[in-house]
Amino acid sequence: MIDSWYHRPVAAIDDQAARAALERQAQLTKPPGSLGRLEELAVRLAGWQGVAQPVLDTVWITVFAADHGVAEEGVSAFPQAVTTEMIRNFSRGGAAVSVLAREAGAHMEVVDLGAVEAPGPLPGVHSARIAAGTANLRREPAMTAEGLEAALAAGHAAVDRAVAEGAHLFVGGEMGIANTTAATAVACALTGRDPESLTGPGTGLDTEAVDRKAGVIREALALQIPDGADPAEVLRRLGGFEVAALAGAYIAAAQAGTPALVDGFIASTAALAAIRLSPGVADWLLFGHCSAEPGHAAVLEALGAEPLLALDMRLGEGSGAATAVPLLRQAVSLHNRMATFEEAGISS
Repeated sequence: MIDSWYHRPVAAIDDQAARAALERQAQLTKPPGSLGRLEELAVRLAGWQGVAQPVLDTVWITVFAADHGVAEEGVSAFPQAVTTEMIRNFSRGGAAVSVLAREAGAHMEVVDLGAVEAPGPLPGVHSARIAAGTANLRREPAMTAEGLEAALAAGHAAVDRAVAEGAHLFVGGEMGIANTTAATAVACALTGRDPESLTGPGTGLDTEAVDRKAGVIREALALQIPDGADPAEVLRRLGGFEVAALAGAYIAAAQAGTPALVDGFIASTAALAAIRLSPGVADWLLFGHCSAEPGHAAVLEALGAEPLLALDMRLGEGSGAATAVPLLRQAVSLHNRMATFEEAGISS
């Protein structure tokens, strides 16, 4: 039986602080609304933090890594050994998100939930191994109930670490060969869309391989998902350890009153699952970018989400969300540092 901690209520947003921030926006030396969504972002951050002038000094990035049994169906252009090799690359600081984290002054960690090959002790890598990858979702449920519970809990634990360090923003990333297959299967089950419309190239598949991947997902959906399957069962049967951990992290962050910046297709699919499990989570999420992966637009539509950036990125890792962090900081700086009409001696 899965622990139902994710049913606990999320934190309340401070409407009074948000109103005070909105009033400050009206006093700044600019026409009302002229900074567009930057104004909205500052006001939302104020409501989340409970202060009229928010800060965004401490950003926490957790990359969840795991392998997938469905890789044996030939749905990825890369072998599963790459997951472990990338964990080591994250540890050395050589991955894209590692660079972006340094540029943003963010704390970054990696959580190994179950690469096929254990990477061994590495700086900045937490071992929370559940199994050496999930089962092949084309043939059987990807996870046991206990495996799903452990993955959700790993997401919760990552947020606990972030909150303990005073993080103002949580960013989740993922790494795992064949994880776009798992995420697409979850997205199809949660949105009712067909695999052919959501399946994309992932690591760089050609058209024929994408068609084969969609066929694998279609067979998995027919085998695994009965009508009316609940979101936890969808995650268990079709997801991956890292997808479930992201969902758990978004729920835990909302419960702790810490906003989360969501990355691309896989992270957004996890966010959709999190919201289906705990609807209040939606109020604590921002979406960093619109991925070039075909399924992302459909998931964003289901979420009613408006991403901050559209740069044709599709790397994962949390890289798109990390790219949006400076934009959020600019919104905060403008809100806090612009002069008011009174301070500038300008007629309002």
